[in-house]
Amino acid sequence: MIRYTALALWLCIASPLARAGEQVLRLSTTTSTDNSGLLAWLLPAFEARAGINVQVIAVGSGKALELAKNGDVDVTLVHARAAEERFVAEGHGIGRRDVMYNDFVLACPPSDRAGIKGGTDIIAALRKLAASDVRFVSRGDNSGTDQMEKSYWKAAGVQPPPARYLSAGLGMGEVLTMAAELQACTLSDRATFATYKDKTGLAILVQGDPRMFNPYGIIAVNPARHPGVNVQGARQLVDWITSAEGQARIAGFRPGGQQLFFPSAQR
Repeated sequence: MIRYTALALWLCIASPLARAGEQVLRLSTTTSTDNSGLLAWLLPAFEARAGINVQVIAVGSGKALELAKNGDVDVTLVHARAAEERFVAEGHGIGRRDVMYNDFVLACPPSDRAGIKGGTDIIAALRKLAASDVRFVSRGDNSGTDQMEKSYWKAAGVQPPPARYLSAGLGMGEVLTMAAELQACTLSDRATFATYKDKTGLAILVQGDPRMFNPYGIIAVNPARHPGVNVQGARQLVDWITSAEGQARIAGFRPGGQQLFFPSAQR
């Protein structure tokens, strides 16, 4: 498995770096699946079984879908359900499948200056946060997390003033690090929060709202739109990750004994 950050994206597209005779599969996905260590746990098992070298581009869900729309990848694994359904409806992808889920959490300094600790209503918590002096760091990158966060602020009908609302344009791990440095709050997927918890010292103050449910789906790029895509390899990955073997491996990803993703494929 070869991984690429957004900064090295051009390198993946321009120079696949495949070994001679090896089949290559290009996967765009979210930073959460990469930052959490899930892909490093999952993909070697698939690669060994299928004989395919998976090249991973980890960006926000919006960018991951855009890469798939442009035919720059063969398959995409993201968590932005409305955008995924639009992507398929517009003919860019085929056969979206449920893969897994976790949830979002509101991560903040444990001092809890906004008085929101223990809440289970994300909208009420954001209203209190906006009325406090606590800063908020937004992904600001059109990722699945960013899209969800923006929907929460819209539902709350309020947002912190610009001086306290910082749009980072960065991945989840970087945003958690930034929030810790600024003693600010941020919305995070649970898996990346757990991975960075010890590094940041942030705490989960709000969780458990059904609106914070976070499903992931996988979609093969439509070969009718982009004849050069590896549709056979994409289907192999889709079939494997939603198979009993792939789903069991997702359930078995338990860093520190904590399950971070829950399989949800319909078989």
